[in-house]
Amino acid sequence: MGIANGIRKQAKKIAIGERHTSAWAQSLKEAAEELPPPPPLHRLEKDGLDVSMAWAIIGIFGILFLAAVYFMSLILIPITLAVVVGMILGMAAEKLGKMGVPRLANAFILSSSVALVIFLLINSLADPLMTLANEGPAFAERTINRVMPYLERIRWLHITPATFESGSMSIGALLENTGNVLHVVTTNLTPALVQGLIFFAALLFFLAGRVNLRKTIIMTFRTRTQRLAAIRVINAVEQVLGFYFATASLIYVGLGVVMTVIAYTGGLSAPVLWGFFAFLSSFIPYLGITLMTLAVAVAGILTHDGLLIGLMPAAAFFTVHLLMENLIFPAVMGRRLEINPFVVFLAILFWTWMWGAVGAMLALPLSLIVMTVIDELLIEEKPQPQLPK
Repeated sequence: MGIANGIRKQAKKIAIGERHTSAWAQSLKEAAEELPPPPPLHRLEKDGLDVSMAWAIIGIFGILFLAAVYFMSLILIPITLAVVVGMILGMAAEKLGKMGVPRLANAFILSSSVALVIFLLINSLADPLMTLANEGPAFAERTINRVMPYLERIRWLHITPATFESGSMSIGALLENTGNVLHVVTTNLTPALVQGLIFFAALLFFLAGRVNLRKTIIMTFRTRTQRLAAIRVINAVEQVLGFYFATASLIYVGLGVVMTVIAYTGGLSAPVLWGFFAFLSSFIPYLGITLMTLAVAVAGILTHDGLLIGLMPAAAFFTVHLLMENLIFPAVMGRRLEINPFVVFLAILFWTWMWGAVGAMLALPLSLIVMTVIDELLIEEKPQPQLPK
């Protein structure tokens, strides 16, 4: 069969004029005409068992992949965060490159700027956090005394003042548990420092090799159409991430300033710390605003004697956040960055389960990346960039 197909191919080349006709070629052509036609190709039909086996194999590999992502979180969390931050800084890197800044200097400037911002934030929050830690026992006792009248009204809880004088809920037990929490924090400090070093190193190398990495990804595709699609997807992801987080940061900085003013006028301690938490929690949709509102409500109740006065800071913060999310944010962003709220909620739950607090913060950018890739690949009529000849 292989010899017959070879004779047919050779005869076809001769027939279309690719070779000069000779006696041997003429005899080869006549022999090809006398050969029987090749048998038709039959497509093997897969039954339900074959399809189930294929999906089972895909599911097994998916479970193994998720297990690897979970157990390699010590390395994958800082690397993923560095890649996301690097893509967010892609627009800034492009502008510095057009100004004639070398790639290595470009990467060093941007990564150093990120490190400087993080250092300034930690330095500004060190004193409020230290004060809060030192006042922990007194704060716990004041909290128990303040909440006790409300707990006594709920009879099925069976909580009385004697509950906090002995047993697991006493002040001594709470202080002992506080020591255990501090021990856990100190034991996790070394992995956090290692992850921080991995993050800054990965960010520096990603920004330095960003252009070469783009070229490598694009050239892995064979056809021109596929390469154009790769260019379009990469550019769209960087533009979406850069535009979204630059605009969101400005809006949420304003929210943090407003929260600082609310905390100061509402009599809450450490108003700067409340403003920073408001800024940070806003990047976690739904879950962040919920936890922040509850925290402000509890702090207000513990600070003021009246229940309504204590809830006023939380109500003010929730109202301001609601106005920003539903009026200012859509007006600035437009509708092209809208994501299904249920999908975002599931993404937050999944990545929080996988990677904790950092996963909750990465849920939104990862969802934006997936949404942008799907949008660029499924929409056919889009202006496509032209590759150089």
